[in-house]
Amino acid sequence: MTFDRLSYFASRNIPFLFYTDFIGEKIHVYPLYELEKQGIEYAIHHPCTPTTKNKQLTKHPVAFTVYKKKFDHIIGHIKNGNTYLLNLTQPTIIETELTLQEIFNTADAPFKLHVENRFVCFSPEPFITIKNNTISTYPMKGTIDAAIPNAENRILSNQKEMAEHIMVVDLLRNDLGMVAQNIQVKKFRYIQKISAGTKELLHVSSTIQGTLQDNWREHLDTIIKTLLPAGSISGTPKKSTTQIIESVEAYKRGYYSGIFGVFDGSTLESSVMIRFIEKQAGRLVYKSGGGITLDSNVNEEYKELLDKVYIP
Repeated sequence: MTFDRLSYFASRNIPFLFYTDFIGEKIHVYPLYELEKQGIEYAIHHPCTPTTKNKQLTKHPVAFTVYKKKFDHIIGHIKNGNTYLLNLTQPTIIETELTLQEIFNTADAPFKLHVENRFVCFSPEPFITIKNNTISTYPMKGTIDAAIPNAENRILSNQKEMAEHIMVVDLLRNDLGMVAQNIQVKKFRYIQKISAGTKELLHVSSTIQGTLQDNWREHLDTIIKTLLPAGSISGTPKKSTTQIIESVEAYKRGYYSGIFGVFDGSTLESSVMIRFIEKQAGRLVYKSGGGITLDSNVNEEYKELLDKVYIP
């Protein structure tokens, strides 16, 4: 499929769903009435369905020594000025009693997508919303275990986390500036609490807004293509950082860290596809990661990668 289907449906006020891969090379766009035929389900801000099944996961992550080698390689790139912030992700093989369908039904998350026999996503992170002519984005960068004493104050006062968040906000301000005008940071560094299986995590987010032209529906394809890949899950500067990601991660992200969205005929809501489980050769693979800067600690980053492997 091609991106121009976005503008075709949006300009005619036809409700549709779309999802893309990380880079933005692949896109799938379907009118909502076709979703059942395509084996696609979604939920945005809908309650989950309780289950009596055990939601615990057995994790088989990449070895710390392997992760550290990748981490050190990225630190070298940062010192050489090739990147300032890079989101390093890795796959973790998991075992669970739940099927992809059951994970979709039971996961408590604001944005959920299930593509039958392929993957399920239950993301806490919005990408962009467009309502009337206002486009908003909500970068989420900075995570801490809520059980840590004084966790909220610790993450908000952490200089490494502050620097990382500022870089992402600056990146997404620039991204929005390529498609909109009157860019403003409406809310800076606020806390969101996320249920993460047996624990709770605190995430730090911001809200950035801009104004689109009245005919934005006719150019929605250009808007989405311009904003990909998502800045919060790639890094800055985006072009060179994405090239480093492809060489150092040594696996294909595929649709993980792409975006999915729904246009209801007037308003667009979308999400970054994090918290993502894919079926590969009969196994389930959970993909996760976090942002690396010069001040990052390899042990803390490895722990964050594992903490993000959960079913909420």
